[in-house]
Amino acid sequence: MAPLSGKTIALTAERRADEFAALLERRGARTVHVPAIHVLPLLDDSDLREKTADFIERPPELTVISTGIGFRGWLDAAEGWGNREELLAALGSTRIIARGPKARGAIRGAGLREIWSPTTEASQEVADHLAAEGVAGVDVAVQLHGTITEWEPTIHLSEALGRLGADVRAIPVYRWIRPVDQQPLIDLLAEILNHDVDAVTFTSAPAVASMLSTAKDNGLLDEFLTALRGPVVAICVGPVTSAPLDALDVPTRMPERARLGSLAKYVVEQLGAGAQPAE
Repeated sequence: MAPLSGKTIALTAERRADEFAALLERRGARTVHVPAIHVLPLLDDSDLREKTADFIERPPELTVISTGIGFRGWLDAAEGWGNREELLAALGSTRIIARGPKARGAIRGAGLREIWSPTTEASQEVADHLAAEGVAGVDVAVQLHGTITEWEPTIHLSEALGRLGADVRAIPVYRWIRPVDQQPLIDLLAEILNHDVDAVTFTSAPAVASMLSTAKDNGLLDEFLTALRGPVVAICVGPVTSAPLDALDVPTRMPERARLGSLAKYVVEQLGAGAQPAE
């Protein structure tokens, strides 16, 4: 018998969800896929295009890359505008800090190297490092990592560096929105509240925040949190993703490596036949 036979896993990711679902379904799971967020395209973003041109013309002393998806999206947008190589050259002339492993991987994948990266993806750790280094008067570009909501216990990095005296250029390389049609998320919440799914998987903090917001808007927040504290397991790709749930005292589980393949393997370990309950 397949290890996940009889188990139902909810997927909330927008990107690579088909690949993730296939990994779980090959192990016998039934999957329910409802994207909790939608990332807006960048190519027509006039503000980003203007800030990219300025970055190329006047490279900053220091660049903080916050997310892998955002960095790759920025390069893809620049390629569409015909100035990807110029942007890479400008980035190569700056000191780069990566906010965690995903950002570091994207930077190295583009042929660049960071000078420092925290072991976590915590913005506070980046701010603390730069505070110790001293950034007063330093020209710093910060690639933002989307909207910070009431559910995300994190700092706004560009504002934090500004308070340290840095001359900050905030670069909003992508924005996410909650789905316009909320009904699929409401239907998923009903399945969770009815314990019709065994686990809910999250690959980004915004996806967690979106589900919390939908639950709150529909008067279901307390019931949703109760379900996640009970029979429905919340499985997150990493500690940044789990942070909104951690702040609400919801137990979460996660693999050692914040990778999709590791997440799929971890789901099998946690929910598969013969799995031992987490302590």
